Amino acid sequence: MPRILVIDDQSDVRAMISIVLRVQRFEIVEAATAAAALQAFEDSNFDLAIVDIFLHGTNGFELIQMMRERIPDLPVIAISGMTTFDFVSASPELSDIVCLQKPFRPNDLVRAIEAAQGQCRSQVATGL
Repeated sequence: MPRILVIDDQSDVRAMISIVLRVQRFEIVEAATAAAALQAFEDSNFDLAIVDIFLHGTNGFELIQMMRERIPDLPVIAISGMTTFDFVSASPELSDIVCLQKPFRPNDLVRAIEAAQGQCRSQVATGL
C-alpha cells in the first residue's frame, strides 16, 4: 500500500485529503508542522508527499528541498490556496513538482498523485 505524507497546518484540509486517499487505498501519515513532517520523514519511508506551501512559520518549498536532499526523486504535490505557482518553473530543482490550487476536488487530487508518480517514473526511465 503506497504511503503518503500529508503536510498542512489546517486540520480540516489534512482530514479531507486523508479521507479521500484512504478510500483510494493509500496509507496516510499527517503532519501539521514542518518539524513534525521532517520527524515523520526521518522515521519512515514515503512514496509521495503533499505539502502546503504556506505552513505556519515555514516555507513549504524549503521543506520540500529538505526532504529531497534525502530522497531526490520523491514525488511531491505542492498545494496552496493563496498563491500561483509561477515561480516553480523558475527553480530547476522544483520543476517536477505537481501543483494543486485549493480548493480542489477529490478527483483533482487523485489525478495530481498520478501525475506526480508518473513524472518521477519517467525521470528514472530517462536517467534524469
